Amino acid sequence: MISDAMRAATGRELSRAVSYPVSASDIRRWAIAVYYPAEPPPRYWDPEVAARSRWGGIVAPEDFNPFAWMSAEPRGIPRGRGGSDADFTERCLGIDGPGLAQQLNGGCSVEYGAPIRVDDVITSVQRLAGYAERDGRLGRMLFTDLESTWTNQRDEFVKRATLTLIRY
Repeated sequence: MISDAMRAATGRELSRAVSYPVSASDIRRWAIAVYYPAEPPPRYWDPEVAARSRWGGIVAPEDFNPFAWMSAEPRGIPRGRGGSDADFTERCLGIDGPGLAQQLNGGCSVEYGAPIRVDDVITSVQRLAGYAERDGRLGRMLFTDLESTWTNQRDEFVKRATLTLIRY
């Protein structure tokens, strides 16, 4: 299933986005949503408590997403991309896909780095990390790993998420 063009596309950039500067209000609202119905820890909303923490100020919960509502680049509200098009990844790269009909989420792994702080601007770069094939109950399956790496304006590593798509 993995063509030479697909193999050669490994490592290529699929998308790039830049967030608006993160505000203390963004962090507070996200923390409230994550911890509801309990009160979020003060390090997410109380500047005095946060200043005494190991981070020395307000930081976002690790799962905070500065792209959840809008991005500065590309500007606006993210639209649904791909939907049920099992060849969407390859179309983004301008190559022929494997022509498979079905796809599903095969899981996600995440690695965290520097915390997101007030006024941080996050850049996300998504790349095609690789392909693998395996036989399953429904026949031959194609595993596609997509890796999204986030950095802040100081070029510090913030987060790396690898999503696996299973297509058959």
